[in-house]
Amino acid sequence: ILGHPTGRLLLSRHPYPLDVEAMLVRAAERKVAVEINADPKRMDLDWRHLRRARELGVTIVIGPDAHSVKQLDYVFGGVGMARKGGLEAKDILNTRDADAVVAFARAPRLQ
Repeated sequence: ILGHPTGRLLLSRHPYPLDVEAMLVRAAERKVAVEINADPKRMDLDWRHLRRARELGVTIVIGPDAHSVKQLDYVFGGVGMARKGGLEAKDILNTRDADAVVAFARAPRLQ
């Protein structure tokens, strides 16, 4: 899973100088999941990138980036971001049953 994909912190740090299109293409080719970081200070990936990720068949994970139990609720913002990006439950790895998650984790990847 590629976490913190652009490294941005809203109103604090700009995203890395990253070619998001190239990153998403490589993630699709290598069958690597990409995170929606749902911390309100990050909200990373942007919903526009999520639309492209879906077109490419990239698997997405919603992570709350929680540093306390209360912050687990950040996942709801990630769900909203996923919906805005046109994603459905089938596009999100952590909506799948345990067997499907294990199968994804064990699947061969390109190096």
